[in-house]
Amino acid sequence: MIVESTVATTRHHETITIGAQTITLPARPLVMGIVNITPDSFSDGGVFFAPEKAVAHVRRLVDEGAELIDIGGESSRPGAEPVDIGEEWRRIGPVLSRVTGTSPVPISVDTYKAEIARRALDSGASVINDISALRFDPEMAAVVGRGGASVVLMHMQGTPRSMQQHPAYADVMGEIVAFLNERIAAAQDAGIPHEKIIVDPGIGFGKTLGHNLQILQRMAELAGTGCPVLLGASRKSFIGRISGVTGEYRLPGSLAAVVLAARAGVRIVRVHDVQATRRALEVCAAVAEPDVWADNT
Repeated sequence: MIVESTVATTRHHETITIGAQTITLPARPLVMGIVNITPDSFSDGGVFFAPEKAVAHVRRLVDEGAELIDIGGESSRPGAEPVDIGEEWRRIGPVLSRVTGTSPVPISVDTYKAEIARRALDSGASVINDISALRFDPEMAAVVGRGGASVVLMHMQGTPRSMQQHPAYADVMGEIVAFLNERIAAAQDAGIPHEKIIVDPGIGFGKTLGHNLQILQRMAELAGTGCPVLLGASRKSFIGRISGVTGEYRLPGSLAAVVLAARAGVRIVRVHDVQATRRALEVCAAVAEPDVWADNT
């Protein structure tokens, strides 16, 4: 039996709906690997900009244990400039055409544009990861609904260009939960089934360092939305501010965030470093279920 159309009551048999698939969850979050096909993403901009490099990276992440892949063609880093539909599709279209038919895991596309979402779903993607939570394009909800896709609704204060100028909250997690509940209702009103909705608190999107830390401290409150929670904290600037490092050197801090997420009941983690994340989460899962390992010395 499924609770609120999304999560089953028995932990060992929890399920999540990804497009047309129902996935039985392990005793840890699923790992979503990031593939940025951009010249300016904050951590790996330009590294996988060529289609052949992006395709190879998708395959590498799957080999490392990714259970979903999230492909994006427009940077959403603070201060990022928008990319037009033609350019965004030129970046991701050739990659999608080469991976959606052969990938053993579902493909998500990170976009807030309905036309990009429509083309991506027609090409075989099964998730739309919308940083605007269906707000920036009035056609997006209908495209997702007609396409039978799952959708990630993320909280963001402002836009990527403005979000870090003056973020302010009276109660950061209370406001995030209220926002996500409103966007869940809007998605359902537009015909997207509740079981196909995933929520993301939007670490780093219109938040200060203090806000991000409060989110990590209070993540369990997101269960109040009734939807599976996705967390994307990988290599983000707040980790660098705490640890004083950049880029891939933020891996230890990223793993700390992933472990906190697992303890709080987050069901998907969106990361750059798939293999290290899987290894950390396997330990978390073993601690959560020590009886499984009782006969091992």
